[in-house]
Amino acid sequence: MKPVRAAARAMLASIFVISGVRVLIKPGEGRVQAARRVTDRITPLLEKADPRLPTDPATLVRLKAGTDVLAGLALATGRFTRPAAAVLAVGLLPTTYAGHPFWAVPKDRRADQQNHFLKNLGLLGGLLLAAVDTEGEPSLRYRTTHAVDRGQRSLSHAVDRSQRSLTHAVDRSRRDIRRAVRTAKREAKIAALSATAARKLP
Repeated sequence: MKPVRAAARAMLASIFVISGVRVLIKPGEGRVQAARRVTDRITPLLEKADPRLPTDPATLVRLKAGTDVLAGLALATGRFTRPAAAVLAVGLLPTTYAGHPFWAVPKDRRADQQNHFLKNLGLLGGLLLAAVDTEGEPSLRYRTTHAVDRGQRSLSHAVDRSQRSLTHAVDRSRRDIRRAVRTAKREAKIAALSATAARKLP
């Protein structure tokens, strides 16, 4: 399964790496204009968060392309695969919305844009699978839950053992006390008999 996973990740990442490099070299005016559907909405948020953040659409397109290249290479090489897939999935959402709004184009172009939109949805599905794939190993949530369960069971066993030990100790103490009382009574009786016999002697 590992070779299959490695090949699948490389194939999935290839489109992000290649397209990202192309955009870094030459963003293209059409791509920048399409990106304005998203950048015009987030620019006020960026300016409010920090005036030093870039807000120029061309710069944001290049930043997105650089992120795609880095995350795509990480996914393809099997390093930080789950975070890399998650980053690519998040970045694909605005790209799909801005680049292929089939609902807002003329009817003669709608089918083509819809195909690209659905293709990106397919890529998004693959990225989501890669983002949750643990490669057959238990997930962090599973390991954490079971570690807590094991800790609770160990604590419960320790408490049970302590309670049993305490019960046994109390029982032994009671038996020792009863034995000591019986011994004391016997010794007192023997002493009394000895005293009575001594008084009867001439």
